[in-house]
Amino acid sequence: MAEHVHGTMDTSSQEKTYAGFMNVTKWSVIVILAVLVFLAIVGA
Repeated sequence: MAEHVHGTMDTSSQEKTYAGFMNVTKWSVIVILAVLVFLAIVGA
């Protein structure tokens, strides 16, 4: 088994995945808030 050296792992794919997750989370919150505001205005 190869010896692990601290700080040598390539994290670019994890960083891309995290950025995508944060983007989906941001837009989900925006859509949910927009739906809630719409429902409050309509009086549902």
